[in-house]
Amino acid sequence: MSNAVQIADARADRIGHQLYAGRARAIIEHSLIALRSSTWVPIATGFIEPVLYLLAFGYGMGELIGNISVGNQTIDYTVFIAPGLLATSAMNGAIYDSTWNVFFKLNESKLYQGMLATPLGPLDVALGEITWALMRGLSYAVAFMAITAPLGLVPGVSAILAIPAAVFIAFGFASFGMAITSYFKTYQQMGMINIVLLPMFLFSGSLYPISVYPDWLEFIIRLMPSWHGIELVRDIWFNNLDSGTLVHIGYFSVMIVCGLYFTTRRLRNLFMR
Repeated sequence: MSNAVQIADARADRIGHQLYAGRARAIIEHSLIALRSSTWVPIATGFIEPVLYLLAFGYGMGELIGNISVGNQTIDYTVFIAPGLLATSAMNGAIYDSTWNVFFKLNESKLYQGMLATPLGPLDVALGEITWALMRGLSYAVAFMAITAPLGLVPGVSAILAIPAAVFIAFGFASFGMAITSYFKTYQQMGMINIVLLPMFLFSGSLYPISVYPDWLEFIIRLMPSWHGIELVRDIWFNNLDSGTLVHIGYFSVMIVCGLYFTTRRLRNLFMR
């Protein structure tokens, strides 16, 4: 009996066997093989963009702005934007892999059709792809931290905890991004992602406090996942933990659960009926 048949038989007696086979690692291994044969340009671009913002705004505009007041603290402008751009860096890595990469596998290479014809379940695919997106988000966050630390932008050793926080944020964006991408069929629809992401980045408080905006716009910004992610990383970066930090964690916990649920459901509806 082949290994695939043995796996299928083992799953048949388990609740949820049609959804999950416990083989998400196979998706990660496939992505790793694909990475070795692909160009590094898209990977480098996603990381370099936040670094350019740090250099341009931090050391350009920062010279004009100087210090800014955040709550009861007065912070150098460059130090203020560093944690926001760290969060943005992790988001970029997760979003790229969970949207454009997933779109190609769904609509161009038709890879998921073949995967789900094997003992793999839709939750295996979702967890595997999201985990791979998190690995990219983690690498971006670590690399960004490695740049900011020598520049004197890290206020203390505890700021290292901003890296797992950034990965947690990337988890939310990756799971939700994959769920949304599963409904897109054309490149024109995928273009909507960039239209949404750009204002989310510009208005999320990564480059300046949202208190500068009118009350009605500040209210809208507080609903955005990017704002919650940046504030979570910033709270940890400056060791300023309070009840708001728990709100940010709760926000992304809900986002992760909903993203996994809708991604799994969508893949099952597409390929397992």
